[in-house]
Amino acid sequence: MSTGLVALLCAVAAGVLGLLVPPAIRRLPEPAPESLGDVPEDEGPKELYADLGRLPGLASVAALVSAVVAGACGLRLGTGAEGRLLWVLVPLVPVLVLLAVVDGRTRLLPRIVVLPATGALLALLVVEWTFTQETHVLVRAVVAMLVARSFFWVLWFVKQAGMGFGDVRLAALVGLVLGRLGWNEWLVGLYGGLVVFALWGVGRALVKRSRAALKQALPYGPFMILGLVLGVLAGSTVALVG
Repeated sequence: MSTGLVALLCAVAAGVLGLLVPPAIRRLPEPAPESLGDVPEDEGPKELYADLGRLPGLASVAALVSAVVAGACGLRLGTGAEGRLLWVLVPLVPVLVLLAVVDGRTRLLPRIVVLPATGALLALLVVEWTFTQETHVLVRAVVAMLVARSFFWVLWFVKQAGMGFGDVRLAALVGLVLGRLGWNEWLVGLYGGLVVFALWGVGRALVKRSRAALKQALPYGPFMILGLVLGVLAGSTVALVG
């Protein structure tokens, strides 16, 4: 099977799954009020998931983004050993789109989505290991997951106002995916997301001409997910490790 055909199949499959993002958002349970913490005065109440899932055009946008990202991953990973990750990466892409939308609008990353996705991916990597017996790949992925989670836990612990614990959970998922590919992808993905986030924050403050904007809490989940995509697509081209 050619790489182009693999990319097309990935795009179609992820695009179809992307259509399910709005109904999936509507089915998310609302968080308990005490878990929301203090809401800044310049923000209104949290947007309900039921309303968020009914945004006009959300299904089309989610399907398009899912198809483009999955297709690009198909082109990058191809049909070789790395291409085995596509079996789990393609259905994961719409899940990541869902998380980016929810976090971008509500600054919440629902653990009911993040934790099962991480557990399922870890289980599938173990299944892969039973066929390939590539122990170093599985160990690298698990270590990468633990290190990524620990790093973001420290960031959350040092400055909780700037990062939610949902970002810590998501870091484990991102670290697991990128660690499965390699340490270059892991480094580019994790730190690429941080760099883009910092540039976005500075640019936002410059546009608003407000230093106070630098201190405002912003959703980091979409940038972490963008970093994951950057790591998958470009990580192997950057010689950072070995």
